[in-house]
Order: sequence, then structure tokens, then C-alpha cells
Amino acid sequence: MYKHIKCFFFICAVLCLTACSRTIEIQTNVPENDANEMVGVLLKQGVFAEKRTSKEGATVLVPEADIGQAMDILTSHGLPRKQTTGLGEIFKKEGMISTPLEERARYIFGLSQELEKTLNQMDDVVSARVHVVLPERIAPGEPIMPSSASIFIKHKKNFNIDLLTPRIRSMVSTSIPGLADLPKDKISMVFAETQEVKIGLEWTMVGPVRVDATSAATLQIILISLFGFAAACLGFGIFALLKPHQVRKMLKLDKK
Repeated sequence: MYKHIKCFFFICAVLCLTACSRTIEIQTNVPENDANEMVGVLLKQGVFAEKRTSKEGATVLVPEADIGQAMDILTSHGLPRKQTTGLGEIFKKEGMISTPLEERARYIFGLSQELEKTLNQMDDVVSARVHVVLPERIAPGEPIMPSSASIFIKHKKNFNIDLLTPRIRSMVSTSIPGLADLPKDKISMVFAETQEVKIGLEWTMVGPVRVDATSAATLQIILISLFGFAAACLGFGIFALLKPHQVRKMLKLDKK
């Protein structure tokens, strides 16, 4: 009986050591919403991940053996999200007098950032970049260079290009001064489908242990059987200590 109890505690110790595998930080000081999204994506793709928060931001950790796979998964999903700056922050009063050229550059940058933020909120968009050109006269006497925009969108497989292209073009043309009345070719759009990461094994958690999903049911049966057997041995041991005579009688060890 004591051998079985020792075996039970040995198995528990092995499981605890397995659960305590070394974890590595793959993203630090990121917004908590982005950290939650990263952890959710990694867990959905079969990579164990956890989040820790601090005053500086959130940190995402994964097992050391899964760093490569975790980084590939996050890259394919465009995570972490690029932090954009709104027009209100760009033109925040700081007590400094800006030149007209600086104000123009800041306005173009802020306009691009606002459009990128809107595009990134669309379903199945991994990341988006927008480059804006506003009307400008290159030199005195030269014709004014008209407005234009270039858009790059990295998207997932379910992104409907045919349906969303005219909607995106309409949104951008009405957001940039002087672009609404120009031909459609003043807005160039490039789409690129992200490559999905193929997972060799799908992992899942059984208690504190990370195992192959196809073996999870078998491991659960084994663990339940071991715990049940250990509980029966422990109960019998306690009963034997409290009422040894009855145990001897049950085992027919009493002397006749």
C-alpha cells in the first residue's frame, strides 16, 4: 500500500515539474487590450500564453520552446497593433510656434494615421498603411499637384476585396481634401493576403499539463484512474490505522 502512495506522490511531483516549464517574454509594455488579443490568438492556435500586468503596461509570456511558433502566429495576425496618433495629439499645444511647413507635415501625418486607424478596425484586416499627398505647387508658375492617396492592406483569407474596395475608396476620397472630384486612379490600392501559420500539433491543457489535443481524453482517463486508486489506498490506510482488528479479520489474518 505504501508503495502505491509513494508512486502517487511521485506522479504528482512529475506533473508539477512539467507545469513549471520556463516562460519567456515575447512582448512587453503593450496596452492591455492588445495583450488580451495576443493571448487569445495564441491559445486559439494551440500555444500556451499568459499575461502579466504592471504600471508600464502588459507583458505576454510563452514557453521557451514555443517562441518561434508564437512569433509567426502574432505576425500573421498583425499583432501587436501599430499604435496610431490622432490629430488631436499631433496638434496638441506645447507652447512652440510651428512653421507652415511643419504644420503641413503634421497635418498630412495625422490624416494618414486617422485613416489607418479606421481601416484597421475593419473585419479581417491584419494591418493597413495609408500615404496621403495634398495639393501643392512645386514651384512658382508650375501647375498645382493634385491630391492622391496610396493604400496598402494586409488581410486575412475571408476579406472580401470586391465588396470592400469601392467602400474604402469612397471613404478615403471624402476624407482627403480635393480628392473627391478627381479620377479613381488617384487612389491606388494594394492588397496582400497574410499567410496562415500551419500548426503541427494542437495543444490543450489537462489540469497543469500541456498535451497534444488528440491525447487529452486518454490522459484524463489515466489521471482520474490514478487519483481514484490513490484515494482508495489512502482511505484503506486510514481505516487500517483506526480499526486494525477489523482489517485483520477482513483479510483473515486473525489467529484462530
